[in-house]
Amino acid sequence: MKVRLLYFARLREVFATAQETPETPANVQTLADLLDWLRQRGGVWAEELAVGRAYRVAVNQDLVERDAALHENDEVAIFPPVTGG
Repeated sequence: MKVRLLYFARLREVFATAQETPETPANVQTLADLLDWLRQRGGVWAEELAVGRAYRVAVNQDLVERDAALHENDEVAIFPPVTGG
């Protein structure tokens, strides 16, 4: 399945890309599966997306839990917590 991945703020910088549209393996069915798959890239991917790290994820512009199902052509945005005033 293809998904459109968008990276924001600090993550865009450390991943050296703002977006990508990878073909995911057949076993990637949920957001948790996708995050596991991305962590397998190692390096900054494993570090920044590690369990316990602070970041949020939206699928099709809705914040979701890690068990959310993914579908063909979903837009998945990953971003660090935002502060400001």
